[in-house]
Amino acid sequence: MSPRFENQVAVITGGAAGIGRHVALRLAGEGATVALWDVDQAALDAAQAEFTGKGFKVETAKVDVGDEQSVAGTMVAVATRNGRIDALVHCAGIVGPNARKITEVTVDEFDRVMRVNTRGSFLVTKHALLAMQPRGYGRILLFASIAGKEGNAGMCSYSTSKAAVIGLVKSVGKEFAESGITINAIAPGVIRTAMVDALEPRQVTYMTDKIPMKRTGTLDEVAALSCWAVSSEASFTTAFTFDLSGGRATY
Repeated sequence: MSPRFENQVAVITGGAAGIGRHVALRLAGEGATVALWDVDQAALDAAQAEFTGKGFKVETAKVDVGDEQSVAGTMVAVATRNGRIDALVHCAGIVGPNARKITEVTVDEFDRVMRVNTRGSFLVTKHALLAMQPRGYGRILLFASIAGKEGNAGMCSYSTSKAAVIGLVKSVGKEFAESGITINAIAPGVIRTAMVDALEPRQVTYMTDKIPMKRTGTLDEVAALSCWAVSSEASFTTAFTFDLSGGRATY
């Protein structure tokens, strides 16, 4: 792979597994020092061993993205230790209740999804910006969802949280449009991950049937778009949500 990210530092939340791990592997393979954040210490330990074994530059931290002290303290630590943060890829998220109508969802279940997906996106974006501003350069990439654009029946909490992520990106991208820091998002359709495998089968069928390509996306496809979006090449796009849905979203 080309050394697009040589001498750069990238923070990847949810970086111990799934989309986050796959994106981190590609970033590290292209020269980046990757800081993997996750709530699962065992998964972090396994990822640390894997990345180190490949000769990649990696550090890990157990971080609760819904807790400001956890996010702020760890972001400062990464920036201080490395002298910079060039990119943030925010993959941490949960699905919450699925294949259930709103009348079957509790307030606690709804709040938990919003805490991780929406509050977490707000916090990591806020503190990444604080770390990036002194250098006048940065790339922030959040993960929304096709559910945030169109709404998935049976997933009201998740759909609401991801619609909020899209709104956050539109707003903050404009706030920092002249700063040298871009803020974008990706809205995947169905990407085959452990999180998707944990859904009710009828929920996965419902979502996949809406995809014109009639297949799920791959982790390699997610990583390819993600790494371009946080590279120096992506210099004239901000406040935007990229489609990665096999043709389901056309706007």
